[in-house]
Amino acid sequence: MIRVELRLLARKPRTWISLLILIALPITVAIFLAATHLAPQPGEGTALLSQVLSNGTLFAAAALAVDLVPLLPLSVLVVAGDAIAGEAGAGTLRYLLTRPVGRSRLLVAKLVSIVAYVLVAVVVVALAGYLAGIILFDSSGSITSISGGAPLTPGQTALRILFSVIYVGISMLGVAAFALFLSTLFDNSLGAALGGFAVLVASTTLDALDAAGAVQPYLPTHYWLKFVDLFRNPVLWRDVERGLLLQAVYVAVLLGASWAVFMTKDVKS
Repeated sequence: MIRVELRLLARKPRTWISLLILIALPITVAIFLAATHLAPQPGEGTALLSQVLSNGTLFAAAALAVDLVPLLPLSVLVVAGDAIAGEAGAGTLRYLLTRPVGRSRLLVAKLVSIVAYVLVAVVVVALAGYLAGIILFDSSGSITSISGGAPLTPGQTALRILFSVIYVGISMLGVAAFALFLSTLFDNSLGAALGGFAVLVASTTLDALDAAGAVQPYLPTHYWLKFVDLFRNPVLWRDVERGLLLQAVYVAVLLGASWAVFMTKDVKS
């Protein structure tokens, strides 16, 4: 069942189109930066872009920051929101469940395909950013930390880029868990994706509102960009650890809720 879902994911044009879009935006940003050499000042604009001109290697992480709002979560919402609701909307969910598959097994297969998409999307964005960075920018200069401390060694930079990929991937699994839960509630994939998008818009809006300070540490989007703290020297781990813990809680709760809803769902289509 898992192999079937992975093959379906790989065969859908939507999968490849979304990956191309995710790659296109950071490459476009890199081209403009390379042509103009006008990067945001430190602390302004998209994280890490001000350091890219000194060493293009950092564009692997900067590309993740560029795509993180809103293209990457939106693509995850579309794929995850289609998992169950798409089958219901197409009238195939009832047929699938009449076969000796079982609801739990079907849900696990859908979850594995979603996780595979998230991992591929994040890795592809980072890899495209790295290639664009070393092609368009000088990669021989010193790698400065965003805190202005001691320069990072190539080994430290590579390790922190790897941690960034893992951090962003886990953050996107939180988005996927939201979408999968909504996918078990709706019989239309568009409704599930839009519902997840509404949650993220609300979270982003509240995160920028001073009056909502009491709830901001619990918002799903609050710590998304905190992976840039990995590029300080020394690393500021506090918000990185909090971000990982928050996403782990969201994923655990929402996957449990998805399973509970799907196991009791009255499938009519």
